[in-house]
Amino acid sequence: MANAVVLALYIKLCFVFFFFFISKIIISVLLYRRWKRKQMVCKDGMTVMFRSPMMQSLPSDAFLKKTLKLSNKDIIGSGGYGTVYRLTINESTAFAVKRLNKGTADRDRGFERELEAMGDIKHRNIVTLHGYYTAPHCNLLIYELMPNGSLDTFLHVIMKNVVKFLVSLDLLKFKKIAVGAARGLPYLHHDCITHIIHRDIKSSNILLDQNMEARVSDFGLATLMEPDKTHVSTFVAGTFGYLAPEYFDTGRATTKGNVYSFGVLLLELLTGKKPDDEVFIEEGSKIVSWVKAVVQEELYVLDGRLENCPDDEIDNRPTIAEVVKMLEKIRSDKALTD
Repeated sequence: MANAVVLALYIKLCFVFFFFFISKIIISVLLYRRWKRKQMVCKDGMTVMFRSPMMQSLPSDAFLKKTLKLSNKDIIGSGGYGTVYRLTINESTAFAVKRLNKGTADRDRGFERELEAMGDIKHRNIVTLHGYYTAPHCNLLIYELMPNGSLDTFLHVIMKNVVKFLVSLDLLKFKKIAVGAARGLPYLHHDCITHIIHRDIKSSNILLDQNMEARVSDFGLATLMEPDKTHVSTFVAGTFGYLAPEYFDTGRATTKGNVYSFGVLLLELLTGKKPDDEVFIEEGSKIVSWVKAVVQEELYVLDGRLENCPDDEIDNRPTIAEVVKMLEKIRSDKALTD
């Protein structure tokens, strides 16, 4: 009788350990599959590539195959918008692939906004969108790759020493970067039908190509405006420190709001400080007032009217077309004196 009880207990324990072992295997397989899905950028979707000389030379099936093999090791940037990967086709051809997760109306709308804004844009100072890929769980935007990364990284990672930065403005091609970043905006404000208000002009959305030429990027918050309108009423969106004060008060997105943001960007270029620098937070100020109070002597490199770009009064700001002309004049005058 005792032997029978021991045998029954033994069999019961064997079953328990067996099911425990099997459950561990199943959980491990599920976790592995989940990890594998995270490693992969996207699958089971549709690719749309725009016509361009670069894209026509690439077989679509080979392009898609390489896109689906992107993983964490290919990541070159990330943020609230999603993740950016480097897609290398061959030694001479590479792209930047932005992955936008689905799941919320705001994320889906961001993808739609980028397509609406970027689909027909062709300008040397705006990043080119080559195509997109849409799948049940994510969307991909396929852009030209900017080898020198963002202006934000260039200013705040590569160049950390503010004093050295100010002394070396010419060496760092400040004027070239400023002019390049500015040139894309009049095209958006006036040449595109309908007009485009970016709403998120900042250093991390200005990318630098192999020649340090600046390109405007990231149209996830862009809004379209009919040519006969002066503003678009929206929910306030953008990046703290760059947004125009009247936009906070009214929710009206305007071209002059972009001018304010660009003016903050110019001050960031001049000082090497971010608009949300801890200095401003501690003092309860902002970069615009800090520059005027602390480093006024450095503003000699700017045309007097350029100082009004980040003016609190919208009517005091120049148009972005005027900004471009002033920057180009400063650049050409400097070239003549060198």
